[in-house]
Amino acid sequence: MEKSVGPMRVLVTGGSGLVGRAIERVVKEEGGGREGDEWIFLSSKDANLMSVEATRAVFQKHRPTHVIHLATIVRGLYINMKHNLDFWRINVHINDNVLHTAQEFGVVKVISCLSTCAFPDKTTYPIDETMLHSGPPHESNYGYAYAKRMIDIHNRALYQQYGVKYTAIIPTNMFGPHDNYNIEDSHVMPGLIHKTYLAKKEGKPLEVWGTGRALRQFIYSLDLARLFLWVLREYDEVEPIILSVGEEDELSIKDAVEAVVEAFEFKGKIVYDTSKPDGQFRKTASNAKLRKYRPDFKFTPFRQAIKETCDWFAANYDTARK
Repeated sequence: MEKSVGPMRVLVTGGSGLVGRAIERVVKEEGGGREGDEWIFLSSKDANLMSVEATRAVFQKHRPTHVIHLATIVRGLYINMKHNLDFWRINVHINDNVLHTAQEFGVVKVISCLSTCAFPDKTTYPIDETMLHSGPPHESNYGYAYAKRMIDIHNRALYQQYGVKYTAIIPTNMFGPHDNYNIEDSHVMPGLIHKTYLAKKEGKPLEVWGTGRALRQFIYSLDLARLFLWVLREYDEVEPIILSVGEEDELSIKDAVEAVVEAFEFKGKIVYDTSKPDGQFRKTASNAKLRKYRPDFKFTPFRQAIKETCDWFAANYDTARK
């Protein structure tokens, strides 16, 4: 397998988000960066990646050899359901600009970030990397899901036409410090963490949307960051790779609620609002391909990762995105 040699200049789009900040921490505090490597963490304030000109200007300025492409417009289930056109158009523009400009500037490798919501809604479980295009995604967020799928199409076509090996990772439900904790507009875990924090602070019941029965595999952002660095340096396929805990570690939303409640030592009442939708009931993903490459990788235990995240949120409440 080819390995990246020599110093890299790595441009991280979406560098101020959940995964970008986790990668920055692993690079700076865990020795994830190598001597001579240069890391540029780009936020949406630095460039409007929907613009071809702005994207080209960033590549011209930094001349990256490698790109980790995390920039995306994503919201929680309820916002997605109302704005499928916006999520399709914005994300398709961003992804096309980044991938096309990277190829134009001779970037060696780009790793983009997909999502398990890109997989078909009606499918057999566990889902694996070969099933990405085998049926339509869930109707609630098909605009975002199809935009993510197109990254894989773009990567395959780039390899066919130019021989470049750009790839994508597919994480399951991510959580950790620096997430978007806006209750109306976030993913399951950050919304739950913020709600529990407020319920404890205000002495009110904790209201959870849905039945709590939906199943998810959760991955801690720092574990994901460590795996991202491995993919950057050593994974040499164009085919995407699922980065996730195993099927045996799938949890219900109710399990996640209990972990957050325990982390915050919340003693109040928990109410499940069953008038709210659960979204897809399950998205069970196989991490067999990851385990083939990295049988030794140890994920942070779920409750420990939740505790660290809740502690971070409480300590950084005033400045956290919410």
